[in-house]
Amino acid sequence: MAFTYLDHNAGTALAPDVLETMLPYMRQQQGNPSSSHRFGRFGQAAIDKSRAQVARLVNVAPEQVWFSSGGTESNNQALMGVFEQFNNGRVLVSSIEHPAVLEPAKRLKQHGFDVVEIPANADGQITTEALANLLTDDTRLVSVMWANNETGVIQDIAGLTTLTRGEGVPFHCDAVQAAGKLPIDFQAAGVQLISLSAHKFGGPKGIGALIVDKTLDWPAYVLGGGQENEKRSGTENVAAIAGFGSAAEYAQQHLAEYQQHCRKLRDALETALKSITGVTIFAEHSERLPNTVFFALAGFDSDTLLMALDRQGFSVSSGSACGTGRHIPSHVLTAMGIDAPTALGAVRISVNMDNTLEQIQQLAVVLNNEASRFNHLMNR
Repeated sequence: MAFTYLDHNAGTALAPDVLETMLPYMRQQQGNPSSSHRFGRFGQAAIDKSRAQVARLVNVAPEQVWFSSGGTESNNQALMGVFEQFNNGRVLVSSIEHPAVLEPAKRLKQHGFDVVEIPANADGQITTEALANLLTDDTRLVSVMWANNETGVIQDIAGLTTLTRGEGVPFHCDAVQAAGKLPIDFQAAGVQLISLSAHKFGGPKGIGALIVDKTLDWPAYVLGGGQENEKRSGTENVAAIAGFGSAAEYAQQHLAEYQQHCRKLRDALETALKSITGVTIFAEHSERLPNTVFFALAGFDSDTLLMALDRQGFSVSSGSACGTGRHIPSHVLTAMGIDAPTALGAVRISVNMDNTLEQIQQLAVVLNNEASRFNHLMNR
């Protein structure tokens, strides 16, 4: 049986040339990039090159790129930076954030900050009206993700930041799902902090970055030897950083091709889904990532459908990979007002360049057969 991977929002295969870019730094591990000798300079040169490649992906200067272990650490540094600078105040996070934002926000609340969730509407959007209603004079940070990892809904970040820029409130954006799938312009968006993770767009796991506005003196998160301009200490993972840079360059060069290909597959899947009785496509009318479909099939909980699809050779997910195994409704769908029985059936399909229209057509046949089988059993 051929197996088809359709969970690219959880993790992607390495993009072309990424492994080859990493290999020299995996073979020569003895040089510490903080050392001044030739072995150290060999590693430092790779870091400098990658920093420039990642910077070009999001339209910033290289010195604005602070490497981290991934999106989770970057989000934590963004949120917990508030605790390092203030004793109190308000922190606004959207109700549809990834746990890597919601959990540090809870920690801030435990430390006495007024943490308030910005409500999403039924289409999964955070509106300027919703944000405006919650902004106060003592707001220390606003955090709204660029694109949701479950629904794929894209937020109007530039519109939201028009409210915070005039007030001098830093705006953080988890762009982990957006980078490599959408054009990201840090300057045009008006944000002060964004988080990235390489393995979401063809890079290796365990490497990411926090992008920081030049005018923002954000605190260090990991203390020690002073690497990353004293903002994130620890000996750098040179091979992973090199792979991150290579993936960023590849994603930037092939963005239009990626979007066209994935949108074609997404639209074909949604057309097929609409012919199946009892299908709900979440946030169907919102602007979404070109590769993502989040849906429920009436009569199925997500685990049952996932196992059925897995037996047929299709690897999909029930939403965030970080929430796998927890049989509770998606907090994203709950925030959108979706009832619990429907939300418990949610399944996410996320495609990439290596998927084909034939695979999507085969998936549609399997889904239709599963729905027909269920309806037949229910009508006996």
